[in-house]
Amino acid sequence: MAPLSPEDILLKNVSILSKPSAYETVIVPHGSAPLPSVESLRKIVELVKAIVFPGFFDKRQADDKIRSYYIGVNMEMLYSLLKGQIARGLLFGSAKEENTQEANALALRFIDTLPEIKRLLYTDVEAMFNNDPAVRNYGEVIFCYPVVQAMVHYRIAHELLLMDVPVIPRIITELAHSSTGIDIHPGAQIGEYFSIDHGTGVVIGETSIIGNHVTLYQGVTLGAKNFSLDSHGHPMNIPRHPIIEDNVTIYSNSTVLGRITVGHDSVIGGNVWLTNSVPPYSHILQRKAVATSFIDGLGI
Repeated sequence: MAPLSPEDILLKNVSILSKPSAYETVIVPHGSAPLPSVESLRKIVELVKAIVFPGFFDKRQADDKIRSYYIGVNMEMLYSLLKGQIARGLLFGSAKEENTQEANALALRFIDTLPEIKRLLYTDVEAMFNNDPAVRNYGEVIFCYPVVQAMVHYRIAHELLLMDVPVIPRIITELAHSSTGIDIHPGAQIGEYFSIDHGTGVVIGETSIIGNHVTLYQGVTLGAKNFSLDSHGHPMNIPRHPIIEDNVTIYSNSTVLGRITVGHDSVIGGNVWLTNSVPPYSHILQRKAVATSFIDGLGI
């Protein structure tokens, strides 16, 4: 039997892959409705950044009149993109018909949250500035610090999640996760003046509650100790992540697990494994390292 030509191999596999597989019909949302666009959602975040931090991520505005013009242009673009993506999100994995009116209303409702999103983000910038002696000015924080990018994505996604917009909030926070290494579920509740120094490897679970003036360092995990299963063996979505009260600092590579409470004004040292609640003003540290001399091959 003669081997198939390249064209035949290509056509054969196009034919196979064009037919939905058994797994695909179960896993992929049904229907022919358009799916959310990752590129459009990335553009939506960039527009919000340009509106919230005018001059940093778009053309420099020379005076209030020009500033207002650029914000107005960006707002129009944001509304146009957002209502379309919300409409797609509402159809994702759903049997209901497209509801343009609902999508438009939700997009406008989100735009009404932008002043509060802006206020919260500037408190995050201030917190980062106050917690890092290496930074020279607030603009450096906005331009350079990964926590700003992560929190822009999170605060946008959190508001959309509160509006019960499906899937889109997760896509938005995962865009930040992939670029910064900071993994914040949009369902987490995070107060004002929040800072993450360095940031790589930070994980904040869905039901975490974080108060005001909280600082995390790289590698911190606010995770679930375990989860309960329903009668079908599926994980139940119940509160399972920590509550971090106001004015808490958690140093690098510490892991805080379960529905426990870290009381206000506490400090959790580096490399701590914490699975029980601690009262306010606690200082939780790992045991002191044992020092020994590395002689005669000891330790090698």
